[in-house]
Amino acid sequence: MAAIAACVMAQSVPAGTIHKCTINGKVSYGDQPCAAGTGVELAVQAAPPPDKLATEKLAADKLRLASLEKDRAAADVRDERERQRAAKAAGALRQKCERLRLKQKWSEEDLRKLRGDALANARLKAGRQAEALAVECPA
Repeated sequence: MAAIAACVMAQSVPAGTIHKCTINGKVSYGDQPCAAGTGVELAVQAAPPPDKLATEKLAADKLRLASLEKDRAAADVRDERERQRAAKAAGALRQKCERLRLKQKWSEEDLRKLRGDALANARLKAGRQAEALAVECPA
Protein backbone atom coordinates (compact mmCIF):
# COMPACT_ATOMS: atom_id res chain seq x y z
CA MET A 1 0.00 0.00 0.00
CA ALA A 2 2.87 2.35 0.82
CA ALA A 3 4.42 1.61 -2.57
CA ILE A 4 1.24 2.67 -4.34
CA ALA A 5 1.11 5.89 -2.33
CA ALA A 6 4.75 6.59 -3.16
CA CYS A 7 4.09 6.05 -6.86
CA VAL A 8 1.12 8.38 -6.81
CA MET A 9 3.09 11.04 -4.97
CA ALA A 10 6.07 10.64 -7.31
CA GLN A 11 3.87 11.17 -10.35
CA SER A 12 2.45 14.38 -8.98
CA VAL A 13 5.89 15.85 -8.17
CA PRO A 14 7.05 18.21 -10.92
CA ALA A 15 10.22 17.36 -12.77
CA GLY A 16 13.35 18.44 -10.93
CA THR A 17 17.07 18.05 -11.20
CA ILE A 18 19.02 14.88 -11.79
CA HIS A 19 22.57 14.62 -10.54
CA LYS A 20 25.16 12.82 -12.62
CA CYS A 21 27.99 11.59 -10.41
CA THR A 22 31.31 10.18 -11.52
CA ILE A 23 33.17 8.29 -8.79
CA ASN A 24 36.29 6.23 -9.62
CA GLY A 25 35.31 6.27 -13.29
CA LYS A 26 31.83 4.93 -12.67
CA VAL A 27 28.84 7.06 -13.60
CA SER A 28 25.65 7.04 -11.55
CA TYR A 29 22.51 9.14 -11.62
CA GLY A 30 20.46 10.23 -8.63
CA ASP A 31 18.18 12.85 -7.20
CA GLN A 32 20.69 13.85 -4.48
CA PRO A 33 23.90 15.84 -5.04
CA CYS A 34 27.07 13.81 -5.34
CA ALA A 35 28.84 13.08 -2.05
CA ALA A 36 32.31 13.78 -3.36
CA GLY A 37 31.17 16.92 -5.12
CA THR A 38 32.22 15.55 -8.49
CA GLY A 39 28.98 15.71 -10.37
CA VAL A 40 26.90 17.65 -12.79
CA GLU A 41 23.32 18.78 -12.40
CA LEU A 42 21.13 17.83 -15.35
CA ALA A 43 17.97 19.87 -15.69
CA VAL A 44 14.92 17.82 -16.60
CA GLN A 45 12.02 19.54 -18.24
CA ALA A 46 8.51 18.64 -17.22
CA ALA A 47 6.51 16.71 -19.73
CA PRO A 48 4.17 18.88 -21.76
CA PRO A 49 0.49 18.62 -20.85
CA PRO A 50 -1.46 16.16 -22.95
CA ASP A 51 -2.83 17.54 -26.16
CA LYS A 52 -6.54 18.25 -25.65
CA LEU A 53 -7.41 17.32 -29.24
CA ALA A 54 -5.50 14.04 -29.00
CA THR A 55 -7.18 13.25 -25.67
CA GLU A 56 -10.62 13.90 -27.15
CA LYS A 57 -9.80 11.79 -30.21
CA LEU A 58 -8.60 8.95 -27.99
CA ALA A 59 -11.83 9.09 -25.98
CA ALA A 60 -13.89 9.11 -29.19
CA ASP A 61 -11.86 6.19 -30.56
CA LYS A 62 -12.45 4.20 -27.36
CA LEU A 63 -16.19 4.82 -27.60
CA ARG A 64 -16.20 3.77 -31.26
CA LEU A 65 -14.22 0.64 -30.41
CA ALA A 66 -16.67 -0.26 -27.64
CA SER A 67 -19.56 0.25 -30.06
CA LEU A 68 -17.90 -1.93 -32.72
CA GLU A 69 -17.16 -4.67 -30.20
CA LYS A 70 -20.78 -4.58 -29.02
CA ASP A 71 -22.06 -4.79 -32.62
CA ARG A 72 -19.66 -7.64 -33.36
CA ALA A 73 -20.80 -9.56 -30.28
CA ALA A 74 -24.44 -9.07 -31.30
CA ALA A 75 -23.67 -10.27 -34.83
CA ASP A 76 -21.90 -13.34 -33.41
CA VAL A 77 -24.98 -14.14 -31.31
CA ARG A 78 -27.25 -13.73 -34.36
CA ASP A 79 -24.97 -15.93 -36.48
CA GLU A 80 -24.92 -18.65 -33.81
CA ARG A 81 -28.72 -18.59 -33.55
CA GLU A 82 -29.00 -18.83 -37.34
CA ARG A 83 -26.54 -21.72 -37.39
CA GLN A 84 -28.53 -23.54 -34.72
CA ARG A 85 -31.80 -22.89 -36.57
CA ALA A 86 -30.30 -24.18 -39.82
CA ALA A 87 -28.94 -27.28 -38.08
CA LYS A 88 -32.34 -27.95 -36.52
CA ALA A 89 -34.07 -27.53 -39.90
CA ALA A 90 -31.55 -29.84 -41.58
CA GLY A 91 -32.13 -32.44 -38.88
CA ALA A 92 -35.90 -32.21 -39.33
CA LEU A 93 -35.52 -32.61 -43.11
CA ARG A 94 -33.27 -35.67 -42.67
CA GLN A 95 -35.83 -37.19 -40.33
CA LYS A 96 -38.66 -36.48 -42.78
CA CYS A 97 -36.68 -38.01 -45.65
CA GLU A 98 -35.93 -41.12 -43.61
CA ARG A 99 -39.64 -41.44 -42.80
CA LEU A 100 -40.53 -41.14 -46.51
CA ARG A 101 -37.88 -43.72 -47.47
CA LEU A 102 -39.28 -46.10 -44.88
CA LYS A 103 -42.85 -45.61 -46.16
CA GLN A 104 -41.64 -46.24 -49.72
CA LYS A 105 -39.87 -49.42 -48.58
CA TRP A 106 -43.02 -50.65 -46.85
CA SER A 107 -45.14 -49.83 -49.92
CA GLU A 108 -42.78 -51.86 -52.12
CA GLU A 109 -42.89 -54.76 -49.66
CA ASP A 110 -46.71 -54.65 -49.68
CA LEU A 111 -46.65 -54.53 -53.48
CA ARG A 112 -44.66 -57.77 -53.69
CA LYS A 113 -47.13 -59.60 -51.44
CA LEU A 114 -50.39 -58.60 -53.14
CA ARG A 115 -52.33 -60.02 -56.10
CA GLY A 116 -55.38 -58.90 -58.09
CA ASP A 117 -57.19 -55.59 -57.47
CA ALA A 118 -55.20 -54.92 -54.33
CA LEU A 119 -52.05 -55.07 -56.44
CA ALA A 120 -53.19 -52.12 -58.58
CA ASN A 121 -53.93 -50.04 -55.48
CA ALA A 122 -50.58 -50.99 -53.94
CA ARG A 123 -48.78 -49.98 -57.16
CA LEU A 124 -50.52 -46.62 -57.08
CA LYS A 125 -49.59 -46.13 -53.42
CA ALA A 126 -45.96 -47.18 -54.03
CA GLY A 127 -45.73 -44.78 -57.00
CA ARG A 128 -47.07 -41.93 -54.91
CA GLN A 129 -44.62 -42.73 -52.14
CA ALA A 130 -41.75 -42.66 -54.64
CA GLU A 131 -42.96 -39.32 -56.05
CA ALA A 132 -43.27 -37.81 -52.55
CA LEU A 133 -39.74 -38.97 -51.73
CA ALA A 134 -38.36 -37.54 -54.99
CA VAL A 135 -40.05 -34.17 -54.35
CA GLU A 136 -39.17 -33.84 -50.68
CA CYS A 137 -35.72 -35.41 -50.76
CA PRO A 138 -34.02 -35.03 -54.13
CA ALA A 139 -30.87 -37.14 -54.51
